[in-house]
Amino acid sequence: MKTRNHHLTPKNIHPRRLPHRWGVDNILGMLSSGVAVVLLGSCSLLPAKTFETQQRETQAQKTIESNPVIVPPPIFSSSGDPNFVVKVVQQVGPAVVRIDSSRTITSRVPDEFNDPLFRRFFGDATPQPRQRVERGSGSGFIINSSGQIVTNSHVVDGADRVTVTLKDGRTFDGKVLGEDPVTDVATIKIDANNLPTLSVGNSDALQPGEAVIAIGNPLGLNNTVTSGIISATGRSGSDIGASDKRVDYIQTDAAINPGNSGGPLLNARGQVIAMNTAIIRGAQGLGFAIPINTVQKIAQELIAKGKVDHPYLGVQMVTLTPENKERIKNVAGDRLNITADDGVLLVEIVPRSPASVAGLRVGDVIKSINNQPVTKIEEVQKLVEKSQIGTKLPIEVERNGQIVQVGIQPAPLPVRREG
Repeated sequence: MKTRNHHLTPKNIHPRRLPHRWGVDNILGMLSSGVAVVLLGSCSLLPAKTFETQQRETQAQKTIESNPVIVPPPIFSSSGDPNFVVKVVQQVGPAVVRIDSSRTITSRVPDEFNDPLFRRFFGDATPQPRQRVERGSGSGFIINSSGQIVTNSHVVDGADRVTVTLKDGRTFDGKVLGEDPVTDVATIKIDANNLPTLSVGNSDALQPGEAVIAIGNPLGLNNTVTSGIISATGRSGSDIGASDKRVDYIQTDAAINPGNSGGPLLNARGQVIAMNTAIIRGAQGLGFAIPINTVQKIAQELIAKGKVDHPYLGVQMVTLTPENKERIKNVAGDRLNITADDGVLLVEIVPRSPASVAGLRVGDVIKSINNQPVTKIEEVQKLVEKSQIGTKLPIEVERNGQIVQVGIQPAPLPVRREG
């Protein structure tokens, strides 16, 4: 996966030689994440009454038995069936699809071949552009019985042709309705009706430890089922080494691999609660999925408009910690007067961006946005994402020891795409 940093997020800052110019280009070399992310082409709680009854029964049993009583896990107790995964797969499996995509890449003829000196010796026998076809496959799931499907943006990015295969073997040409590289969500439409769909859960209510099930087509192995738990929630893009993505990921230990991209992550009731999207290279049990509440929001905009506009300020930034502050001072010397001990330090202002127009400067430390204190770049990203394009956003910064109020009008984020 190629990442494009819209925000600068350090894991470690190493002092280097003093740069000629203080800006993002000079500190990029000091920052390393140490994480390689690969984009991949729930436990039901017992009702209180049931749990209390079970506790009383267990205590009574302990008075007459010397051996400890083994209480079944809550998911088994609430469902009454240790094979709950089988029922979920039978229920939702037909709504999970395989997505194959292909795109034609044309190689460019180097400029040297157009040089008059070259033509003098070799005539017009210049090489012609060559074409090759790149193919990939991933997963997706049906959200509307009339043929609307969601998947990852990177599954269909730049595709000339998209083919959707249902579990029953039927194959359809897919039309990409829209894709959003910033959240890695895309929508596809196929010409079919009366299709099975998935019911949707609430990803805002998830907790670590809940049982989950993943269905997809990893490594070309169609209809593969794996299970595990939610390992964590609220993992930011910078946490997993994908700082160009504006997503708070769900982490799971359910086995997912390339080809699981775009497939559903389900809870024990068969509701989709996330979309599988990434793994960390070389790690085991570290998979990441986009919360379904985010997927739904983005998918609705893609279906309605074909695109999603994200608010954009035009800054590169770093979370200010005592360690980072000391290392930055060692590099910048007297070029920056950083008096704040926490906040978000601006290290680059994009020319002609909303931040530049509003007067933000390199070295400013963001203290609050819209009257909400911030100390991490993830907090800045969330508040900016919630802002309205074209509506002034109040930002408080510390500059040379003084508090400065700035109003910025966010613009649509310019999205750079792979060639």
